[in-house]
Amino acid sequence: MAKFWNFVFFQAGWFACVIGAANQQVLWPVLLTLLYIAVHIWRSPQQISELKLILKAALFGVAVDTLIANWGLLSFGNPWPSAYLSPAWMWTLWALVASTLNSSLAWLRGKPILGAILGAIAGPMSYEAGVRMGAGAWGVDGQIGGLILLGLAWGIAIPLFFYWDRTPIKGGLVKNP
Repeated sequence: MAKFWNFVFFQAGWFACVIGAANQQVLWPVLLTLLYIAVHIWRSPQQISELKLILKAALFGVAVDTLIANWGLLSFGNPWPSAYLSPAWMWTLWALVASTLNSSLAWLRGKPILGAILGAIAGPMSYEAGVRMGAGAWGVDGQIGGLILLGLAWGIAIPLFFYWDRTPIKGGLVKNP
């Protein structure tokens, strides 16, 4: 049941942040999504490991989105805190994705090829949906290039995040062999 609610809160957070960005109203969606992430970490059996994973994923996402935006392939709605960085609401979405790895996406653990394929497809589709909802815009001739780069980034991201989450469990085993 926890995996179901993790999926539901992921979807709710994604829609809230994207709709908020499309309407230049991201403060409350970001705060509520961060509150969910904080509760998720608090309820995690390995809180420090979960926090580290979420922070690493968010930093990875900031780098990816900032590069794609600075290359002119994609612009984001509501660019706070800086026009030179990806927006804070996108940082929140990357953290939100990481919160699914040990819950609703745990079935991908140990399947890096499948994770890469799903990441390479679902990641860019998520951006395209966000653009169509008004949370961003593709640059001039940037849609194809942007989607390809996002596919590469997300194809790397999902297996990488699972690799980063190689945390020890009881008996000396590792969660992600």
